[in-house]
Amino acid sequence: MLNKIRPALGRVLTPIGRAVARTGVSPNAITVIGTVGVAAGALVLFPRGEFFWGTMVITAFVLFDMLDGAVARVTGKISKFGAFLDSTMDRVADAAIFAGLMIGLYRDGQEVLAGAALYCLVSGVVVSYAKARAEGLGYTCNVGIAERAERLIVALVAAGLDGLGVPFILAIALWALAALSTITVGQRFAAVYVQAKEDAGTAAGAERESGAERRNGAERENGAEEKTPEPRP
Repeated sequence: MLNKIRPALGRVLTPIGRAVARTGVSPNAITVIGTVGVAAGALVLFPRGEFFWGTMVITAFVLFDMLDGAVARVTGKISKFGAFLDSTMDRVADAAIFAGLMIGLYRDGQEVLAGAALYCLVSGVVVSYAKARAEGLGYTCNVGIAERAERLIVALVAAGLDGLGVPFILAIALWALAALSTITVGQRFAAVYVQAKEDAGTAAGAERESGAERRNGAERENGAEEKTPEPRP
């Protein structure tokens, strides 16, 4: 959903990316630093029940991590390894956030809600893996109502408000994310199933056409042999 605002966001981040690029920091270094900061904030502060300050630290490093693409564009250092590193580090950051929430909730005696956080962690991984696997097979899988950006915004806003004392907000957010992530997985399965079915139909049609061509060719050859005149004495 939020993918639609990426072009506008890119225009905003480009000038900041130029400024950061002048410091000599590489895009890959930004990616790693951002991920380490997110993981530290999530796994140090959330387990202590410091949901508000943990959210502030995580948000700061998430915003910093968003600069890696802008710096890569302005410096011309866009690479396949950079894209691989960015995607992999995103999975690490996501896992750290929900793991931190899970530990903090469990220590606070909220075992059921901790289980919901664990489910959000696992389902989020499945959402991302489904897209990556589909694209590896040559399919498109840009569907879903709860992609990474949406999941992060909902989780962090709810955690921050919970840290400020807003009741039930984190529980509502986690159960909603659990449901929306499940729906997103289903949407991606459905999208890939439709494409795979179309491919199977196309392949079957091509096979039938190929078989018909082979049969026609054989018939033409047989006909030519029957019409070959006998040699005269």
